[in-house]
Amino acid sequence: MATHIFQLFAPYNRKAWLSGSFTDWKEIELNKDGDGYFTIEQELGEGRHEYLFHVESKSWFYEENQKVPVTDPYASEVVDDEDQHAVIHVIDGEVKLSDYRWKNDQKPLPQNNELIIYELLVHDFTQNSKEAGNFESLKTKLDYLTDLGVTAVELLPIEEYPGQRGWGYNPRHFFAVESSYGTPGDLMSLVDECHGKGLRVFKDGVYNHAETSCPLAQIDHDYWFHHEAQDAEQNWGPEFNYVKYDEHYEVRPACQFVGDVVGHWAHNYKLDGIRFDAVAQMNNYEVLTWLDSKGYEISGKRPFVTIAESMPPSPDVVKPNGPVDSCWNVNFHYTMKEMLCGENVSIERIQDCVDPRRKGFTDQLQIVNYLTSHDHNHTMADLGKAGILEDEAFKRARLGAIVLMTAIGVPMIWQGQEFGNYTECKQEPQPVDWSLLENENGAGLHQLYKSLIRLRRSNTALQGSDLDFFHVHPELPILAYVRWNGEGSRVVTVVNFSDSFIEGYALTGLPADGEWHDWVKDFKVSSTNRILTIDLADWEARVFVL
Repeated sequence: MATHIFQLFAPYNRKAWLSGSFTDWKEIELNKDGDGYFTIEQELGEGRHEYLFHVESKSWFYEENQKVPVTDPYASEVVDDEDQHAVIHVIDGEVKLSDYRWKNDQKPLPQNNELIIYELLVHDFTQNSKEAGNFESLKTKLDYLTDLGVTAVELLPIEEYPGQRGWGYNPRHFFAVESSYGTPGDLMSLVDECHGKGLRVFKDGVYNHAETSCPLAQIDHDYWFHHEAQDAEQNWGPEFNYVKYDEHYEVRPACQFVGDVVGHWAHNYKLDGIRFDAVAQMNNYEVLTWLDSKGYEISGKRPFVTIAESMPPSPDVVKPNGPVDSCWNVNFHYTMKEMLCGENVSIERIQDCVDPRRKGFTDQLQIVNYLTSHDHNHTMADLGKAGILEDEAFKRARLGAIVLMTAIGVPMIWQGQEFGNYTECKQEPQPVDWSLLENENGAGLHQLYKSLIRLRRSNTALQGSDLDFFHVHPELPILAYVRWNGEGSRVVTVVNFSDSFIEGYALTGLPADGEWHDWVKDFKVSSTNRILTIDLADWEARVFVL
């Protein structure tokens, strides 16, 4: 048996009740304390229990003081059916999320300067012909990810949302694991196995808005949310009101709730980073600063990172003067997409992609570069729409991969791009086409990504923020840049965004002479008088390491 205090923060509601499997679903009226909580103490036997609150709602879309059923806003597990019962477990006489025991707490994890992120949607990444993907099936793909060489997995939202096959950007229950993915114990096991294989785990956090049927909206909508949309064109549901301060209870309700959410995932699931979705719509750097500090405080000695989806990307959102560590660079996506499709190609635009310092960023960690993400078509789909197909499309995908992996910034891969997945941006189920690994072009692109990731992880010249454009041929255009470290290593990247094949091209202005390793074609070539003579194909990039 365990004694458990059920509590519901509803400071301005008149009455509340509790019912559950342990009361034979009879409603018991709760007592209200002076801190705004309805509470009751219950004796619970071993095992799994379901329960539900009922409140006299203060939300404007109900009749005055209408009695409505409400899921516990802090429920860590929810039965995803019409009743939306919360679930609580008594294990060995204690209320626990799970009986899972962590095994890999002492395993070292990659630091922030070593980040190479792999973004994925659990359902689509691991779906097979028989069943949708889940946490357990994702564990079967971890060896693939470690073989690829990435150092962090970023999961699209994993909070409980309506339905079974969404992306999760309409969160209903902010503390609960999406039930179609698995149980809290399943998520713990996944994170633990990732850590055991040297993979960090991030989650996408949606803290601008909630789904309309979120429990907080049912209890007292205008206490936690703005009454009306603050940005009608970018409104996806009730928007958290981060400026509201309750003087009587001395609390910022929305801030307190979302801070508890961040703490819950960082502590109970030992996540190693959070991406904050739509921070422009959150419109509150003070809150982001607090959420960042909350994550770091709970993570303790474990490496942790906070990333903002900031559009357009701005140095103002990142430290030392901004609230978070890094921000998504959607400009990299749009610029590379256009240029790989043969539109608006220019030396200036290539330089802007490669060197974010030109836009005011000062450190590699401050920016996350990506060719594509869940918000966009795969590169191969965009190339196909532009009439660039088959071998030619893979050639340009290889060029994009080299720029991504040698530019200043944290590189991010969206599931399957590394072997030519070609889905469009749709929220309907689109399983990753793993068969592409079996054809020559897909396997070749995959091997290139593996090689570039190995170079990035092994050569610290690609982990810092030093870069120089030493060779420019604007008419073609051809551009070469060098990355270096304080240990003498240099990595040179040459890009040709043109239809011209040039035999015996003289790459002048090299930073040093010596025997250079052609990383892409895997052979040695020597330079003289700081000139390297190479054959440079159309829409090709080359990487040379000294």
